[in-house]
Amino acid sequence: MTASVATPVLSRTVFAATAPTVAPAPAAPLSLLVGDYKKAVAEGATPVDVRSHRRRQIDGALFGALAIDAVEVLDRLTPGTSESLTAARTDSRWILVSEDGHEAEWLAWHLQARGVHGAVFVVGGHRRMRQAKVNGRIHPDELAMISAHES
Repeated sequence: MTASVATPVLSRTVFAATAPTVAPAPAAPLSLLVGDYKKAVAEGATPVDVRSHRRRQIDGALFGALAIDAVEVLDRLTPGTSESLTAARTDSRWILVSEDGHEAEWLAWHLQARGVHGAVFVVGGHRRMRQAKVNGRIHPDELAMISAHES
């Protein structure tokens, strides 16, 4: 008898308050193969390393990428929020890279659901990129800035 009383109370107070996240499937691709990474960057996509600071220290930096911890990515890359980067627009092209690709896939899906259809993730993540010996590039201006900072 207790169960029959508890069931309606739970369904009214817990489950009715939260609406599910629903978004149409975008026409844009969600993933990027490691072999296509350099071409996508050369064509203007911005890599975003969503691994933790500790993981970047252990496995190495992804050269030329923005380093934004995964917990901040949606706020930073979604246009129109108080936390948005100035470069965050609906037509922005982001390449999300996590350790194994799974976290970046989830983030790319959520960005696309928010209207940022140029967000993709690297299949296999940074681990696969290391295996394929693929990393970003450091622009000469960035090298000069690093050199000046170390002097």
